[in-house]
Amino acid sequence: MKFSLAAFALFVASATAFSPVNGPNSRTALNTATLEAPVDTETEDKPVVIQQTRFDRLKKNYKGFQKPVQDDDVEELSFSYEDFKEAVAETSYSFERHSIVKGQCIEYEPKGVIVDIGAKASAFLPEAEAALIQPPGSIVNDLVALNTELDFQIISDEDENGQLLVSIRRIQYRSAWETILQMQTDDAILEAEVVSVNRGGAICLVEGLRAFLPGSHLAGKMATDDLIGTLLPLKFLEVNQENNKLVVSNRKAVVETQMADLSRGDLVEGTVQALKPYGAFIEVGGMSGLLHISQISYDRIEDLEQVLQPGMAVKCMIIDHDKVNGRIALSTKTLEPNPGDMLKNSAMVFEMAEDSAEKYHTKMEEERKARESAARDIVLGLGDSLDGLGDDLNGGDSAGDSSADPLADVSDSLDSLLS
Repeated sequence: MKFSLAAFALFVASATAFSPVNGPNSRTALNTATLEAPVDTETEDKPVVIQQTRFDRLKKNYKGFQKPVQDDDVEELSFSYEDFKEAVAETSYSFERHSIVKGQCIEYEPKGVIVDIGAKASAFLPEAEAALIQPPGSIVNDLVALNTELDFQIISDEDENGQLLVSIRRIQYRSAWETILQMQTDDAILEAEVVSVNRGGAICLVEGLRAFLPGSHLAGKMATDDLIGTLLPLKFLEVNQENNKLVVSNRKAVVETQMADLSRGDLVEGTVQALKPYGAFIEVGGMSGLLHISQISYDRIEDLEQVLQPGMAVKCMIIDHDKVNGRIALSTKTLEPNPGDMLKNSAMVFEMAEDSAEKYHTKMEEERKARESAARDIVLGLGDSLDGLGDDLNGGDSAGDSSADPLADVSDSLDSLLS
């Protein structure tokens, strides 16, 4: 019996130890085992490592150690808090559309440039807005430089990422119009490059803006492809900023620069530009002059092409000019040593042109003096014939006086009527 009680007690103890509540896998058993486990003194001596957050890591990398400011340090600073407050008040950051801000290009992109303008996000400069003048084949790397402070105009609102679009071209566009308006006010002569031609004339670049040059306002030139790339002196005919319209004239500029020094009788050199049935057009210093067929030679010309050819260098005398419209009339027959020399040997005429022109001026001066002398003799002869007539008018009796004054009787009649 004693054995049976002892066996029963052992069975109950074993069942309790391996029950779901008090089994070896239970939380109580583990906690008890943990509490009763021996303490590792080496683990307690190690410092506890706290895992840093992403913000703490960025702060450590970019902010650095922040030393607390002491009162002694504040006294040694030359820039006080009041100065800082005033500086902040004077500094304004406007990132509204159309406002002008300063910034730097920091990175090239395939279709533009990343720009730092001090906003919360970098701005973007599209390639089309990088410059007003963009030569063919140029890329954005050729138009703007990195790490250089420039002015930018904001041309958009912030997108979902807080980014703005900026432009340099629009600032240059506005500046170009201001320059053009000032040049128009000053009536200045400018030089511009021809970039293309069309049926009506040519297109020139004036301060980066496209200006139309009518073909009728080209001085001594034709609107052909050969004109592309040349520099021409120009003056403004029409300036309209509202309609973005510029019209210029080459002839007007040439008239003022060259024709101011020209006068009748001057000997000039030129090139035959074109032949017409009525004469030849001669290019003289950028101007177009007409050499009429009647002014080529004293002899009659049957075939003009046998005398002159396009591209031929000639020497002519100016016989008339229109400085307002830039037109000049030319002559070669005044340079002929003998009538008909232009048909026989034009090269000899051009070689002796200076001497022939001097002789022509001498002859014209002699003829002028002869005409003045003849006119003076006529006036003196009329004066002698009027001397007797003057005596008759001044002499005579009262009857003669009455006849000399045909209005005397009329005056007496009026006095009688008014009395």
